[in-house]
Amino acid sequence: MAKPLTHRPRKRFGQHFLHDPAIIGRIVASINPQPSESLVEIGPGRGAITLPLLRAAGRLHVIELDRDLVGPLETLCRDAGELTLHNTDALDVDFCTLTTATALRVVGNLPYNISTPLLFHLLAQSHCIADMHFMLQKEVVDRLAATPGSGQYGRLSVMVQYRCAVTPLFNIGAGAFQPPPRVESALVRLVPFKRPPVTVRDEDLLAAVVRQAFAQRRKTLRNALKGMFEENEIRGLGIDPSARAEVLGIREFAALADYAAGRRE
Repeated sequence: MAKPLTHRPRKRFGQHFLHDPAIIGRIVASINPQPSESLVEIGPGRGAITLPLLRAAGRLHVIELDRDLVGPLETLCRDAGELTLHNTDALDVDFCTLTTATALRVVGNLPYNISTPLLFHLLAQSHCIADMHFMLQKEVVDRLAATPGSGQYGRLSVMVQYRCAVTPLFNIGAGAFQPPPRVESALVRLVPFKRPPVTVRDEDLLAAVVRQAFAQRRKTLRNALKGMFEENEIRGLGIDPSARAEVLGIREFAALADYAAGRRE
């Protein structure tokens, strides 16, 4: 049996290593890896879920920024399957190049300090991703799954829900990690849509409208979107200019983006 790695967690990498066997088992069961699937793990750390994923699938890409973990991970996984280790920042990875035959399944314990930019990086490549299972700060998972009108609903909610079906799976207490983080975590499943729930003319314009609307979330739409829309244009789309961005659903944001796109034609 392979010996567990004893690498000391480093604050600069935001490392909190999973070690609870029961939680590890629940995570792997939720992912349910199958032979010949194309899997990639972000931030394998000490290899807590790396080994069971590799043994189940037979091959696995892992992305690990800490170069001191590369050798130990390769040793740990030597007899478990075909491991391809990328010693780089996940934000620099073109995930679509990691698979040729089947859509990619992405898993990981994402560092809290880069979770949001990394999610947006992956959303931009969602056309080649089958699903994603991530351990994230529970607050982030709440934001991913939030509905209009709730305090957690924001830019991340809209843009992720435009691209993916979001399913929070279960919470993970701080004690499951070493060292224990100061926040509770949760596992979430993101499944990219083959077709988004709404059609927009210009996805970049949708992203720009959502970004500006939530930039100062306490502002009303007439003020938050000033310079992008006139008040009468917002009202003409059946949207109350005195409302705040947090009450708008994806369809309302799509209507705003399509109206702006139409003015350019």
